[in-house]
Amino acid sequence: MRPRVRLLQGNESCAEAALLAGVRFFAGYPITPSSEIAEILSERLPQLGGKFIQMEDEIASMAAVVGASLAGMKAMTATSGPGFSLKQENLGFASFTEVPCVIVNVQRTGPSTGLPTSPGQGDLMQARWGTHGDHPVVALYPSSVSETFDLTVKAVNIAERLRVPVILLMDEVIAHMRERVIVPCEDEIEIAWRPRPTVPPEEYQPYAAGPDGVPAMADFGTGYRWHLTGLYHDVTGFPTSAPAKVDQLVRRLCGKITNHKRDITFTWDEHMDDAKVAVVACGIVARSARRAVRLAREKGIAAGLFQPKTIWPFPDEHTPDTHLTTHPLPARRPARVASFSPKAARPSPSPPWRASPSPQSMPPKTTPSAWR
Repeated sequence: MRPRVRLLQGNESCAEAALLAGVRFFAGYPITPSSEIAEILSERLPQLGGKFIQMEDEIASMAAVVGASLAGMKAMTATSGPGFSLKQENLGFASFTEVPCVIVNVQRTGPSTGLPTSPGQGDLMQARWGTHGDHPVVALYPSSVSETFDLTVKAVNIAERLRVPVILLMDEVIAHMRERVIVPCEDEIEIAWRPRPTVPPEEYQPYAAGPDGVPAMADFGTGYRWHLTGLYHDVTGFPTSAPAKVDQLVRRLCGKITNHKRDITFTWDEHMDDAKVAVVACGIVARSARRAVRLAREKGIAAGLFQPKTIWPFPDEHTPDTHLTTHPLPARRPARVASFSPKAARPSPSPPWRASPSPQSMPPKTTPSAWR
């Protein structure tokens, strides 16, 4: 069977890739601009023996995804900004209990309801710090419909291999644009599955990790009894407050990401070998940045583009060793501004808008009478 060339919308590409990667459960709540993912999977999942359920809200959607994954299903949900905020508590629970799942966040302009049909990139930090406490996070961000297909498959595989929630960040433009995508056959892509126990049920310890830091996961209902809790727990899954065991758990949870960072980090760059000016962009903004870099090159400016496809953990070791001039930008559009910290950057003079006022132009200091 040959690969198929298809004209796909971004959301459609995400849904089709999830099915090819083995996702067989989706729980969600319709929200612009991600609704097409749920719409497509509501039709396609039953055809493949999977399950689709529309929940009453985003909190319940995330809880259903966690439950389905615990029962052995590859599970996914999709949402946008307000719904992503509601998912944070259960996302933290999934991170701490090591439940593999994929959360697609098609970003729109916020905060609150914001502009539901306009693109945004304001959830980059929320993807990392949205839920409280020390927790492992993997977040990927495509810049095209084709990359959406590829990174959706990778998101499912990473979630399964490392037993971790993986966030696939998109934005409204990528979600609704249509591009040519080569859809591979099932035997042409790598499909990963979560590690399974190799011991009998009576010897099973649900959080006894192997050499790679990832414990084997038994499905609920298969005879392997194990305790699941959002409290700190030992290898048996039962709560503990012993400092040594708490420390061991946190280090293992974070370590299984950092120790596999090379395997889960994806980047793309252009003209960075001799760049003196670096443009760092992700998502749909990377498309405009690519054009800007090429125009700059035509005018003799040694510009280069660095596009991280893995946002978290940030691929800092992939940033090139080069001398770059950096200019701070006014934070008028924080969703469109990315920071870049090269290993050998030269600070530049403050631009006019950052100039400090002269002493003559500053008002005299006053002290409230209550403080005197």
